[in-house]
Parts: sequence; C-alpha cells; structure tokens
Amino acid sequence: MQIPPGLLDDLCSRFILHIPSGERDNAVRLCFQVELAHWFYLDFCLQSSPALPQCGIRDFATAVFQHCPFLLPRGEDVQRVLERWKEYKMGVPTYGAIILDEALDHVLLVQGYLAKSGWGFPKGKVNEDEPPHDCAVREVLEETGFDIKERIRKDVYIEQKIADQLARLYIVPGVSKDTRFSPKTRKEIRNIEWFPLDKLPCHRNDMSSKARLGLPPSRFFMAVPFIRPLRDWISRFREESTDSDEDPTSGPLDKWKRAAGCEASPAESRGKHKHPRVPGQAGQPGQADLGEVLKTKQSNPKGNGRKGQDAAGLKKGVAGQQQSPVTREERRAMPRKLQDAVGKEGGPSCGSRALFSSKAFLTFRFDREAIMKCFDS
Repeated sequence: MQIPPGLLDDLCSRFILHIPSGERDNAVRLCFQVELAHWFYLDFCLQSSPALPQCGIRDFATAVFQHCPFLLPRGEDVQRVLERWKEYKMGVPTYGAIILDEALDHVLLVQGYLAKSGWGFPKGKVNEDEPPHDCAVREVLEETGFDIKERIRKDVYIEQKIADQLARLYIVPGVSKDTRFSPKTRKEIRNIEWFPLDKLPCHRNDMSSKARLGLPPSRFFMAVPFIRPLRDWISRFREESTDSDEDPTSGPLDKWKRAAGCEASPAESRGKHKHPRVPGQAGQPGQADLGEVLKTKQSNPKGNGRKGQDAAGLKKGVAGQQQSPVTREERRAMPRKLQDAVGKEGGPSCGSRALFSSKAFLTFRFDREAIMKCFDS
C-alpha cells in the first residue's frame, strides 16, 4: 500500500515547498525537512488513519521525492542523498545525562520506540548555537520528563566517541528511584527503567548481563562505553567524599547538591555545612565549543535536523571560545525551524517531537493549484 498522493501533497506543503529556494536546492539539507514531515506522518496521520502504511524514513523519503521529482537534483539518486545525509548527521555531537539513584547503585536507561531498540542513556543531538549542558537538559526532559537543570554540573561528565560521533553525558547522582518518569515526545521512547549498575555489561563480549538481566550485551551497546568509566567515577567520588575534611555529618550527595547550586530539602539537609571540594572531572579533557566547530564547517551544507546541526571534526582537549552574536543576515541564512511553520507561541523547537499546539497548523488544507502556480511562474 502506498501513501495517498493527496496526503503527500499536504505533507510537502507543510514542511518542504515553503522553505527558501536556497535550502530547497540542497538535497542533504532538504532531508531534514523530509524527516520533520515523516515525524508528523507517524505522530498524527497514522493516529487518525491507522490503515495508512507504516514506513521508515527511507521509504518515506523515496515516496516524497518521487511525488515531487523537481526537489531532487537532476541525475541524483535518492539512496545516495540519504546516505550523505546520514553521514552528515553522524558528525553532530550528542549530549545527555547519566542519572544515578541516591545510593549510586542504579542507573536510569531509556529504550527507543522501535521493537529492536536497545537500552541507553537519555541524550540527543545538539542544536546550532546551543550550549552542551543546555542540550543535555533539553534532551533528558524530552525523553524522561525529568528536569536536571538545577542538578547538572558543567564540569562533571564522561565523554566518548562512538562510531566517530562524540557523545558527552553529564553525571547527575542522587535522584530518587520513586521519581515518576514520562517522555514528553511521541513514539521516541518506549520504556524508562532503573538498572543495577553492577549487572550491566562493561564491554561488548561481557555476557554477565545475559545471566543477570536476561538481556545480551548487544541490547546495551549504546551504554556499554560509559559503564566502566562510570564505575571508576563513583569509586573516586565516594573516596573523595570520605577523605574530605568537611563536616562528617554531611553526606556526599548533600555536598553535590550544594556544589550544583541546589538547595537541599529539610529532610535531606543535616545542618549547616561548608562548600565541599568538587570531585574531579570524569571522562576526557574539555573540547572545542560548538561555535568554534561550526566555523570550520561554513563551507558545508547545514540542516535543521531533529536534534542538531553540523559539528563534524569536533576534537577533544581544545579550549572553547565564546560564540559571537548572530547577525540578522546570518539568521536569515540559517535553515528554517519547525517553529517558524507553526508559530513561535506554543510550537515545538526544531529538535523536538513534542506535541504540536498550533490549531491552524493541524487544520491546514493544501491548495495544490495555488502552490503549483508559484513554481510555474
């Protein structure tokens, strides 16, 4: 079964045909708009018409480009464009958080929506000009419904490169296991669960998780690179907290909350304490600021994909620099975000699959004749 032509008309007019010609003429950049249309198709069209065909991004993009062949450069192949787009997205760094319980024995993992999705930490791609820690806060809130803004510490994280893509996870300890988690996005996260840290695999051939959890290490492949560094960090954190000359009645998590700027509740606080000594940074040394990285990619196409912009070539150990303000001309040249289509008030950001709140957007009707006249002129 194919997607009805009338529905493709509607989706193309919502997300693709209205964007500036400079963006529409770039096939890789255009794929980000196709991805937005695909999410809308899955989140809303299938909900209202379950008989419509289920399809992945490749099949959906193929249907869109076949329906509007003028969008694809002459002689260009859809599959080659999608491969280049996939490579481009892999250069965008991801940020998230490792959420630990109060005993530092359990860690929170999320499972993707697809049936074969494995378990990993909540994280996602950074948006252009977005600070890494802000991206982590946004992604964790979207995927778990939990706000870590007042708990995150910018200098405490574990950083790894997975398949040439940089991933940085900020460590957030002391979260109650009774906390209720609920994703704020549609069809992105299927399950959210606490896992005992000592039962998770620390390398891809570690079969202990099969015996302890009933799941092979392959189901944790996105979390595996962080498990051993996380265990080392917890060990150092406990040792430094024990060896500190602070008030012995102050627990390590009390000190952490004060260092992060959080006010402990009366039940959590145990008297007045001095500011604790900050445990050392976990993971690798600092990296280049995203603004610096983007300067090296000005000659390449930039997309406004779901959770980020281009940041390929990001290196560890390079001091960051302050991002200069964006001029009006530069802003005009940037890819148009989804919020521009639905209105800034109540609309989701370009990196979010949060609920659309614009009634006019949802009730939009496609006028094919009017649209086609624009292309004939």
